Amino acid sequence: MANIKVLNMEGKEVEELSLNDDFFDIEVNEHAVYLVVKNILANRRQGTQSAKTRAEVRGGGRKPWRQKGTGRARQGSIRSPQWRGGGVVFAPKPRSYRYTTPKKVRRLALKSVLTSKLRDGEIIVLDQLNIEAPKTKDMVKVLKAVGADEKALIVTKGADNNVALSVRNLPLSHSAMVETINVYDLLKYNSLVITKEAIQAIEEVYS
Repeated sequence: MANIKVLNMEGKEVEELSLNDDFFDIEVNEHAVYLVVKNILANRRQGTQSAKTRAEVRGGGRKPWRQKGTGRARQGSIRSPQWRGGGVVFAPKPRSYRYTTPKKVRRLALKSVLTSKLRDGEIIVLDQLNIEAPKTKDMVKVLKAVGADEKALIVTKGADNNVALSVRNLPLSHSAMVETINVYDLLKYNSLVITKEAIQAIEEVYS
């Protein structure tokens, strides 16, 4: 069973926590991670791109010149795709890119990323994270004390308004709850700063 040090907000070790091998000591499946990241990014696409087909471009109602006898190629409309100002062939239209990855694949990817981050020493567990008032400088002080990277994902068990507001002004960091974490965010941020309660909740929510 994997173990990890638990730090307080001053960066001092207070205890050692045993982690569930089902989440933090599995064989990393890179393909599952790829599939889930691809799915997350696809679901975030707006799908608002649009261009006009030849049927939608204004003009071109009259045949530009007669069919025969001019020595030029026959043309039926000045709004054909080969003309400047003409319509687009197979023009992109607004659409949804959403699709769903199987639940088992999503869970496998999450466990793979958690295992990878633990092995790389990128997980920092805090005994508690109590920010008395929403102050960015207090959060910066905590992150420096525990040795977190400036690109940090701070995860709490439930909604913590003071933590969320304290992190909001940090351009490279982000806060999340256990229920809202995803593989893409875990990979995007170099350090995962998580409370002891939250790491235990992960094992319950995603088991």
